[in-house]
Amino acid sequence: MKKTVKTNEANNKMHVVNHLSVKKGMSVNELVKAMEGVGVLGSKRIATACNIMEAMIKDKDCTVFLGCAGPLVPGGMKNILIDMMEKKLVDVFVTTGATLTHDMAEALGYHHFQGSAAVDDAELNKKHIDRIYDSYMPNDVYEGIEDFFNKHLVAFEKQMNIREFTEKIGELLPAGKKSILKTAYEQKIPIFCPALADSGIGLMIWGLLAKGKKINVDAFDDLKDILNIAWDCKKAGVIYVGGGVPKNYIQQAMQFCPKGSSYGVQITTDREEFGGSSGAPLKEGISWGKMEYQAKRVEVICDATIALPLLYAAVLERI
Repeated sequence: MKKTVKTNEANNKMHVVNHLSVKKGMSVNELVKAMEGVGVLGSKRIATACNIMEAMIKDKDCTVFLGCAGPLVPGGMKNILIDMMEKKLVDVFVTTGATLTHDMAEALGYHHFQGSAAVDDAELNKKHIDRIYDSYMPNDVYEGIEDFFNKHLVAFEKQMNIREFTEKIGELLPAGKKSILKTAYEQKIPIFCPALADSGIGLMIWGLLAKGKKINVDAFDDLKDILNIAWDCKKAGVIYVGGGVPKNYIQQAMQFCPKGSSYGVQITTDREEFGGSSGAPLKEGISWGKMEYQAKRVEVICDATIALPLLYAAVLERI
């Protein structure tokens, strides 16, 4: 026969789900604290992620690695990433070539526009408009990026690695416009972009090379830089917005940390059953030596354009 657990006995061992109450004038941090009281499902994950982000940022021995994939600039998240850099909450930034291409486009005066996924894409093509789900971008941004590199060609002629290449772009971009690349340069935060060729910037550089221009970027040289950072840090914390190459690039560096990462927050919509890096839970990294056995970690299964602003706003109140 199954043992029947008395209600009072169960209550002594378990925490009650506290129903969320939203009050007028409630701050974001107060909302997240209330979600922590709920203690289950997505509310628990958001609250736990906020606690872990707060802990890693306040830990003076912790080097924070931020990996970002997905359409964060077309999705309106650029200023959050810039603010995290300006407030020195991030020590290392790893991202996709697409993110840097979109950021560079806006730094050169172009914009992304609100659109719709329920649209005739053939008509957009005729109008030279590129679609990123329901965000639009004029195709002539590539002309602007190509003009930028033509104008500053001499600055890129000496041999450099990808980290130095992104740093030089940040240095040369015009002042006065919000830019991830510019801010990283000013705050001396290294940007690693291991798949830079897989982007609009990559295509522009290839085009210049095809015309006989001299640009020499070593795709492997800056691997030593991120590995040295991982090797030398006392503790590591990882924040993954999306997954893909940026996440894996940081994860492989974590194998060179003394103990792997001590803190981990992952925002993703991918599933783990298919074996891809983007859906792999942080726990899986323990088997590789990428994460400490007792690391504080959580996966937030959510659209990044929802979770990131919520988490950052709450953490900002706390620090």
